Amino acid sequence: MIKKNHEVAVCGATEKEARGAAMEDDVEMAAGENSAGELDDMKKRLKEMEDEAVALREMQAKVEKEMGSVQDPAAAAANQANKEEVDSRSVFVGNVDYSCTPEEVQQHFQACGTVNRVTIRTNKFGQPKGYAYVEFVEPETVQEALLLNESELHGRQLKVSAKRTNVPGMKPYRARRPNPYMGFRGRTPFMPAPYFFPPFGYG
Repeated sequence: MIKKNHEVAVCGATEKEARGAAMEDDVEMAAGENSAGELDDMKKRLKEMEDEAVALREMQAKVEKEMGSVQDPAAAAANQANKEEVDSRSVFVGNVDYSCTPEEVQQHFQACGTVNRVTIRTNKFGQPKGYAYVEFVEPETVQEALLLNESELHGRQLKVSAKRTNVPGMKPYRARRPNPYMGFRGRTPFMPAPYFFPPFGYG
């Protein structure tokens, strides 16, 4: 009888140990799952940090590019002087027929001197705006080209004038046109705005 009780006690101890082992396995599995979750979180955070680093590098490259595009005053002055020199050898040609080609404009001014370049301005759709710029090799040729003012090309009278250099940051003054649909307001007498010949036109 004593022996049987001893066996039960032994069996009870064995069941307890089995339950303890099972609990340890559960703890280990939970710890493993937590470790896997933490690893995934770490990978996710690392990916976010890498994306932020890439974005910062792109932003820095963009800023450096913009800073590089800003010229120093000496370079800007040199470019402005070069532009003025080119403009001194160029004329503005208005009222150009829309079907005119740069070659035809060049031939029209060829008698004045050697033409270096002809530029016909176009809009964003590639359609001619009705005016062009003719650049000569020699500045003296401009005076000869001005004599072709009101000469005809494609049956239209050209408006030839010396090309004006635009100063950066300065906009030409344009008189405001009165609105015929609005009554005059103000105490000062109405004075018509002086008429300015525009330096460029649309033909």
